[in-house]
Amino acid sequence: MQVWIGRNGERFGPYEEAEVRQWLRDGTCRPEELGWHEGMTDWRPLGELFPGERPAAGSVPPMPPSPPPFMSVTDVAEPEYAGFWLRFGAWVIDYLILMVPYTVISLSMGLGAAMTTLLAKLESDQTAAIAAYADAVQPITYVLLVIGFVYYAFFESSKWQATPGKMAVGIRVTDTEGRRISVARAAGRNAVRLVNAFTFLIPMVFYITAAFTQRKQGVHDLLAGTYVLTGRADKPAVAPAPRSGPGGSFDA
Repeated sequence: MQVWIGRNGERFGPYEEAEVRQWLRDGTCRPEELGWHEGMTDWRPLGELFPGERPAAGSVPPMPPSPPPFMSVTDVAEPEYAGFWLRFGAWVIDYLILMVPYTVISLSMGLGAAMTTLLAKLESDQTAAIAAYADAVQPITYVLLVIGFVYYAFFESSKWQATPGKMAVGIRVTDTEGRRISVARAAGRNAVRLVNAFTFLIPMVFYITAAFTQRKQGVHDLLAGTYVLTGRADKPAVAPAPRSGPGGSFDA
């Protein structure tokens, strides 16, 4: 097993488990320093990862250098942030999935009758017909927005950390430390979707920023403190480095 070590906000490694255990025994590494290995979802103190490794009783451990000479900053592991096409592909899949309940609910709430009335009245008074149709479908629109909002917030805060569309293309939503996000954070992140009820411009602006930010974050990601990473939650990729602070009609 190979282990990464976090020190002073930087990551070093990877190192063989036997090396890290030896450094804990001789005092070169401290138990409170952070460690991570493949399969973990978060960084943990080395003393928790290897609880049996301590300096020998009576020995005086050497003062650990900062950074230690055996640790170089080469080949630092970085998570892979999901780009535009992966997120767009996920959005298309989720949209097709949502179309099933959307269609059933719309028809059950009278969309078919509203369209029939619209077509019948268009010949006599187009303005009144369109206004009547808009009034008729407004409750349907609000219900569909709520359903879509709950869909995204539920799945992105679940153990899968992704909607079915995101799972299909192999991406997931995390916080800035690579962990599963809470329901509240997922709800805040997806609140921007509700803007679709008023304008098509702002959601696109929120999403397009993902093409220009270092970690491919949209405005909704920046405000919620989230990343969209490649890799499924059951097979996590490299977790982001620990941080000292909080870090589109496309619903991605």
